[in-house]
Amino acid sequence: MTQPNENEFYDRVVRRLSRMIPALGLIGAISVAVLRGIPSGFAFLIGAAVSFASFWGWRHLVDAFGPNPKKRNPAFFVFRMVALAAGAWVIIKFLGLNVAAAALGLLVSAAAFVLEIIFELIYARA
Repeated sequence: MTQPNENEFYDRVVRRLSRMIPALGLIGAISVAVLRGIPSGFAFLIGAAVSFASFWGWRHLVDAFGPNPKKRNPAFFVFRMVALAAGAWVIIKFLGLNVAAAALGLLVSAAAFVLEIIFELIYARA
């Protein structure tokens, strides 16, 4: 039996995470909206969007260390993350959204990673 290529494994994991994070964000936003109201669900969705943007940025940072790195300025990565966080903070403050729901939305990527680990533990081919 042949061992899968490490790049193929990485690509499959990233593809699954890129699907899981938005799915968990939408499911969580709908659940929070039903339980706590639409503004809280929207705040959760904002947190989940920032979480996905953070995952996207970290993925590109990791890809920069790969065999064919794209030349990117690291300051742009930091600026983008600060701009996303500042934008989310302004939206939450001016719309008066629930900060706890937004902070909970930030954990969507962590939940997706935990689900991915469980998936790999159950379906891993040794």
